[in-house]
Amino acid sequence: MAAPRRQQPPASEPGAAPYGNFPNYSRFHPPEGRVGLLPGGLLRSLFPAEARPLLGLDVGCNSGELSVALYRHLLGLQESEGSLEQPAAGKDLNLLCCDIDPVLIERAQQLSPFPASISFARLDIMDASARGPLLTSYLGRFGRSAFDIAFCMSVTMWIHLNHGDSGLMEFLSFLSSLSKYLLIEPQPWKCYRAAARRLRRLGRGDFDHFRSLAINGDMVERITQILTQDCAMELVCCFGSTSWDRSLLLFKSSSSNHQGRESTEQEQ
Repeated sequence: MAAPRRQQPPASEPGAAPYGNFPNYSRFHPPEGRVGLLPGGLLRSLFPAEARPLLGLDVGCNSGELSVALYRHLLGLQESEGSLEQPAAGKDLNLLCCDIDPVLIERAQQLSPFPASISFARLDIMDASARGPLLTSYLGRFGRSAFDIAFCMSVTMWIHLNHGDSGLMEFLSFLSSLSKYLLIEPQPWKCYRAAARRLRRLGRGDFDHFRSLAINGDMVERITQILTQDCAMELVCCFGSTSWDRSLLLFKSSSSNHQGRESTEQEQ
């Protein structure tokens, strides 16, 4: 997920996913490992007085398995439920899910059990000329200027490796400016080293920015610092860690811009 593509090795080669666009990602990191950490009734607790449908943005959705699992969990739906009449969570949710890989997006579109509520779109989130029109158009359908919640699940490392420190900071700043809440799962530094080793084994050398990254070490701490000190967000909760040692963090915007936009949209 992330940067404009350079020439890639065939996708069948192990580790041949320099943007995180693994074709069978959910097989080795099952969605249940994340959604099981989230409490029931989360949307109701975050948006107790919200009557309108909630809008979510899932960045780096891969082929959609985790997006669908998050949708089910947040709305209190059982695995067998394929339609949505009265969600147990008492909330309506519309999700826009994007990924850089068109093949993964096509698969997600074909397999989605909720096509009316979950939209999948091919997007390089770091391409400002592409993301602006797509996101603005989607939000405009609901008369909105921002998302209620954004999801960024194991995406930050790929942005960081392909776009450097400045790219990571731009990405986090953009997400925080566009959403009231941000649920994020940063990859730890050991994953950076593992990704670089995989790329070298393929004979491709290092990621362009790997050896020059000044933002390194404890990535949960570093990303928390960026979001709280530079992006006007506050840490609400850490829901714990997955069995593969990744923390799930929820942040809330403390910017007055979000409060102002929210009041204006409720009056419309």
